[in-house]
Amino acid sequence: MSASRLNQVVTGLLPDTKKAPSWGLFCVFILLLLAQVALAVEKPPAAAIASAHPLATQAGHEILAAGGNAFDAAVTVSAVLAVVEPYSSGMGGGGFWLLHRAKDGFETMLDGRERAPLAAHQDLYLDDQGEVIPNLSINGALAAGIPGQPAALVHLAEKYGQLPLKQTLAAAIRLAREGFPVDDYYRRMVKWRLDALRQSPSAESLFLQSGEIPQVGHNVRQPDLANTLELLAEQGRDGFYKGKVAQKLIDGVRANGGIWTLEDLADYQPIERVPVRGSYRGISITSAAPPSSGGVMLLAMLNILSRFELEAYPVVTRKHLMIEAMRRAYRDRAEYLGDPDFVDMPIEQLIHPLYAAGLARDIALGHATPSKAPYSTVQSDEGRDTTHFSILDKEGNRVAATLSINYPFGSGFVPEGTGILLNDEMDDFSARPGVPNVYGLIGGEANAIEPGKRMLSSMTPTFIETAEGVAIMGTPGGSRIITMLLHGILELQAGGEPKDWVNKPRFHHQYLPDEVQFEPGALTADEVTELTRLGHQLKPLKRSYGNMQAVYWNKKTEAVSAASDPRGIGNAVVH
Repeated sequence: MSASRLNQVVTGLLPDTKKAPSWGLFCVFILLLLAQVALAVEKPPAAAIASAHPLATQAGHEILAAGGNAFDAAVTVSAVLAVVEPYSSGMGGGGFWLLHRAKDGFETMLDGRERAPLAAHQDLYLDDQGEVIPNLSINGALAAGIPGQPAALVHLAEKYGQLPLKQTLAAAIRLAREGFPVDDYYRRMVKWRLDALRQSPSAESLFLQSGEIPQVGHNVRQPDLANTLELLAEQGRDGFYKGKVAQKLIDGVRANGGIWTLEDLADYQPIERVPVRGSYRGISITSAAPPSSGGVMLLAMLNILSRFELEAYPVVTRKHLMIEAMRRAYRDRAEYLGDPDFVDMPIEQLIHPLYAAGLARDIALGHATPSKAPYSTVQSDEGRDTTHFSILDKEGNRVAATLSINYPFGSGFVPEGTGILLNDEMDDFSARPGVPNVYGLIGGEANAIEPGKRMLSSMTPTFIETAEGVAIMGTPGGSRIITMLLHGILELQAGGEPKDWVNKPRFHHQYLPDEVQFEPGALTADEVTELTRLGHQLKPLKRSYGNMQAVYWNKKTEAVSAASDPRGIGNAVVH
């Protein structure tokens, strides 16, 4: 409860102060003093940051130590990740920042998602016969939406932070100018996108070594990016969306087949949106709202599962029920969800327990429900592109942020002189209804390309509150993000700690293709046999996926803990 709300409650319980001024004022003083003490107890004993890269976690803690709050640290961590994880996020991309302000309990989702250029249209990636042109929405300048991260970081700093951008962007500027060493994971991501990076001379010079995959330890320097970040620190959003950087972005994009204009950049604005909220077995959940599909689908799946006493069933039946809940949520994603500024969506219905009861009614314990309208698609070995971090400061402010440039290294294109690696988020639109994107997700008219529209996303930064405490959670992983959050929340509800949430073996179903993808260790041989007998199509994955970052404040034990997914190279630190 906020201090202002406590004041109102306390005052309402007092005698009429006009009749007994001294007694009334004395009571007000004592009870407000007690209220402030109660609020002080709500402050965590430590701060925590979990991010996908040790350099970002370290830089975030340095900002907290310098007097910044969680929102300042979020600016720093976002910017550092943009430098040292060019395969996952960047200033040429966007994301969602879920915020909780401790002093008054205010919560919002800062939407820094990319927008379609104003010259975009529904047939942008189709040939004369109406067929999707392969790779046109994935590689090169035409694949890029208008970036939102620079504007979102300025908004976050100016409205919620305590420190100037020159201070919160300093670590990213230094790392861009001085460089960071290549590791094995960087090399694997480059190998995956080598051809796309070679198509852009600026990208090739930045991210490759003599046109080849860099050796471990090679120092990646990005001086143009450092200059761009310095302009952003000095001039705010105009340092990126207007002036010489904007002109270089436009010149580079248009010279390479893109359709951006200066108007596209000047018009871009981040938007604060009301998060999606719901509950599951006494747990309160606050998550990302559209244009993220994450919060809506997460609540839909949990609502369906709440119709069953999961603990009463054998493990394989529980997993069958989870798969069926996933199947139904992803079906609705394809039909209903898109940019709320362009599309009317039945959100209240989709997250209502009664709607979930109807969906649960046709789940049979003895067999799988076939998904209709199968199609063929190439399934990518995705799972760690995109990035996430979770932050809790000592005042109780918290941030869950998931950021992306979509596919590893985005579009692979860098406009000359900017250092900005552009996203390929245009692939997250439905290039044609019913045709899957690079992650195998289908979409309908709600997510069709329109000028200025934000593309639908799976990014799902989430807060979870229980009787014991507060969790901050999220992960990268393309279409599998939302089901990873489902696994994490169910593990939390079962009594697990952050290390258990991030370690949990994962399986996934997204309606189409009609298959259960599972990482090594997620299903036993007997479970595979039994799920197959029920009619599920099983697809084992060669590699694990996801990179969950989690923070937990246990208010009962007054302890703060954090964990970084062992599948990645991240770091979680409590100070």
